Amino acid sequence: MAKLQIYDKDEYERWMKQAEATLSSAKRDRDHGDYNWCCFKAQQAADFAVKGLLYGIGFSPVGHSILKLFGEIERKGVNVEHLKECARTLDRHYIPTRYANAHAEGAPFEFYDEVTADKAIECAANIITFIKKLSENG
Repeated sequence: MAKLQIYDKDEYERWMKQAEATLSSAKRDRDHGDYNWCCFKAQQAADFAVKGLLYGIGFSPVGHSILKLFGEIERKGVNVEHLKECARTLDRHYIPTRYANAHAEGAPFEFYDEVTADKAIECAANIITFIKKLSENG
C-alpha cells in the first residue's frame, strides 16, 4: 500500500482522535438503539479521518462527501477504489439521519435499524483503519 507523507502531524492527529472518539460515540448510540444518530456519527467519523489525512498532507478539504474527498487522495496516487462503496453508504447518512423533513413522511429514527447501523460502523472503521495504515511512518 502506498503511504503518504504527513507534513502536519499535529493537525492529522487532532482529526484522527476526533474520528476515533466519534466512532466510539456511534457505537454507543447503536447499543442504545439510536440508529439514525449512529449512522450520522459513523459518517462523521470517516469524514474526520479523511479530512485529517488531507490536512496532514497539506490540503484544505471542503465539503462532507467522503466519496468526493477520496478524489483528493486518489490525485495523490492512492487507490481507494475498495472503499468507495463504504464512502457511498456513509454519504447517504449525512442529511436524512438528522432532518425531520428529509423523508416524505415519518421521522428519521423510523428509517434506521441495527443492521444499517452495523454496516455504517463497519464502513467507518474500515476507512479509519485504511487512513491510519496509509499514514504510518509518514
